[in-house]
Amino acid sequence: MVRGLDGLQGITFHDLYEAYPSFDIDVDAEQRLLLEHDVLVLHHPFYWYSTPALIKQWEDLVLTHGWAYGSEGTALRGKLMMSAITTGGSEAAYQPGGHNRFTVSELLRPIEQTARLCGMDYMPPFIVYGTHSMTDDAIRGHAEDYRRVLLALKDGALDLAAARQFPHLNSNLNAVVRG
Repeated sequence: MVRGLDGLQGITFHDLYEAYPSFDIDVDAEQRLLLEHDVLVLHHPFYWYSTPALIKQWEDLVLTHGWAYGSEGTALRGKLMMSAITTGGSEAAYQPGGHNRFTVSELLRPIEQTARLCGMDYMPPFIVYGTHSMTDDAIRGHAEDYRRVLLALKDGALDLAAARQFPHLNSNLNAVVRG
């Protein structure tokens, strides 16, 4: 999915694991980067029903009281945030009667609440299920959909009200992407 973003103007892909292989996060640089953008996408595999360790550390260090939240923490207010998630399990496994007992959206509630605490508008996630058994063609299809969502976000062509009608952004792209 990431390779499909190469060369897109106005979209920054920032790989935390590449930038901070020793987990020594430059908080000031990360906060500057957030200020330069209107949309934050946490793009990661779904690890133990959450984010990988470095993303959690990034949240803990970068989203500070007085900057990202609190009475004077308004730096991110009004920005959009979404999660882009890949799972090994099928969509059926992430249902109330499924193996994992909860939907991915339910399991993402802590991230959603973090966005809300920071005054950000949290959008439904972009979810790719069943990556362990996915064909190359299916991967390419999801990558094209992801690119389409990000371009629509960048160009203001994503209908947020319509998107909120679906459990995840890629449930029905034709209904949420204008034009």
